[in-house]
Order: sequence, then C-alpha cells, then structure tokens
Amino acid sequence: MEHRPKKRFGQNFLRDHSVIDRILAAAELGPTDQVLEIGPGMGALTDRMLPLVERLQVMELDRDLIAALEGRQAAHLIIHEGDALRFDWPELLGPGPFKLVANLPYNISSQILFKLLDHRQLFSRAVLMFQKEVGDRIAASPGTRDYGILSVFCKLWFDVRRVVTVPPGAFHPPPKVTSVVLAFDPLAEARVLVADEPFFRRVVKAAFAQRRKTLRNTLTASGLGFPGFEARLAEAGIDPGRRGETLDLTEFAHLAELLRQPSV
Repeated sequence: MEHRPKKRFGQNFLRDHSVIDRILAAAELGPTDQVLEIGPGMGALTDRMLPLVERLQVMELDRDLIAALEGRQAAHLIIHEGDALRFDWPELLGPGPFKLVANLPYNISSQILFKLLDHRQLFSRAVLMFQKEVGDRIAASPGTRDYGILSVFCKLWFDVRRVVTVPPGAFHPPPKVTSVVLAFDPLAEARVLVADEPFFRRVVKAAFAQRRKTLRNTLTASGLGFPGFEARLAEAGIDPGRRGETLDLTEFAHLAELLRQPSV
C-alpha cells in the first residue's frame, strides 16, 4: 500500500527490523497477552505482534490507514478508529492487564504518557518510542538539566529503562531528531507514600513552572504558599531557596504533604 505520511498526524513509520526486534524483546510478548498499540501506521510492528499474542487492539486516527489494517482479517485484531487521547481507555479496552507497545507519534507522546500514568492499573508493561529529548526527560535524575515533571511522575509509579536509541534512518520519512525506546514496568505500589496524588502533581508542576526561580517564588506564584510556609519548609529540612530541579522524589512527596496541611 502506498501512503503519503501526514505531518499533521506526526507520521514517521518505523521500518528498521532490528529496532522492531529490540522492541519485541523488551515487551516479552506471549500467547496469553493482550496488547494495545497506538498509531500502528503501516503496520510494521502490528504484523510482528499479531502472531505472538492473544489479542491486539490498535488505535488509529488516520482513516486512510484503517482499510489496510482491516485487510489483515485477523479475528484477534481489534481496530479503534479515533484519537487515542479522547478514548475512555478502561471502558474501551475492557479488563486487562495489557501491554502497551507503540511507536508513538511525537506530537502526542507526552500526553499518551500521562494517560498511561492515569490508567497504570490496566498495564503490566509499556514499551514506547519517544523523541530522544523527551526520553531523556523521563529518565533523568535530580540535579540534571533534563530532570522535570515527567521524571518525577514516572519514577513515582514505574521502573524505567532504556531499550534502544533509534537513528532517523530507521523511519520513513526520517525525522530530524534521534529517538529512544523506553520500557516501563509498573511498581506494586508508589515508590514513596503520596497521600493526595492530584495535589502532589500540582506541587511538582508548580516547582518546575519557572525553572530558574526558587521554591519560595514558584510556590507563592502558584498560590500554594501560606503565611509562614518558608519557615515550615526550612524546619522540615527543605530550603525554600532551592530550585525544584534539585529535589528528589522523596523530598517532593514531603514537600507536598507539608503544603497540603498548612495548619498542622
């Protein structure tokens, strides 16, 4: 099938079989596995997974590619036409667990990662392709330039490891950037205790909203400060003069708890 890649859908079709081999090895697919693939495109990864799994569900937005997917005539291939970000994943997919395996379109990769975080209970593993810059942020450590919101949120719920770095030539058309495949293994429970995850996320986002500013300034600007909060943080061992990028996961959890209960 001839298909002109569409920029508006962020289409860069994976064609390097050695990269696909590495993705499949990381996913460790078996005959009883249920798999979700987002953005199957021309089906290079889809075709390799179909013989290996019990059921493969795909989400594809491009109507021009749906017919080719339907032409595979595999009873265990379930095609969902539409935007993966708009679907209600638990309702659409049914009971899991699933493995999420995908060459994600660059333009929605971070948003898909947030969907994975929100619905982590559905998945036993995820193996995903990102632009290397995004992958570096996900896997970054405190105190580094790449450390940020994605680093903190993912570390709370997943073990993350690099699978393979992917050059532009592995795709058609070649993107202007290098890519990376990451594997996410969910933890049985959060890495640190977080009593109120929505509030925790709000605190982390506030801390990184203005990277060059101190916690004192970012928390005040975001409305999370309260009279005497600087002294309270200092007493708890968190200098309000630090920047968010210097806090590790445990410190962020502690910070959120201090801000969540201003009267304690």
